[in-house]
Amino acid sequence: QVQLVESGGGLVQPGGSLRLSCFASGIFESANFMDWYRQAPGKQRELVASIGRFREPNYSDSVRGRFTVSRDNVRQAVYLQMTSLKPEDTAVYYCHAQRGTDEFWGQGTQVTVSS
Repeated sequence: QVQLVESGGGLVQPGGSLRLSCFASGIFESANFMDWYRQAPGKQRELVASIGRFREPNYSDSVRGRFTVSRDNVRQAVYLQMTSLKPEDTAVYYCHAQRGTDEFWGQGTQVTVSS
């Protein structure tokens, strides 16, 4: 059974930092990439960052240089370190994995950037 569980969201002031965690079971070793998506109110879900089995990361233009994605193969976890947060980073952040044509999502964790 595949399970993705995110944590680490919260309320932070502009310029602050947060670290999101995603613990993955049943998929971590077989997924080609582990991804972070986000969805802001009234907007489509967008890919924020992804990391492959061999740790090559990819980022959207909106977060490159501020966010860092990493993985821990022992803990079967993926992390998203977010720095220099902006109000426009406010969204629900989702962990995502894909195996073949099957996609799996976590329940999401809310990140709110506001003063």
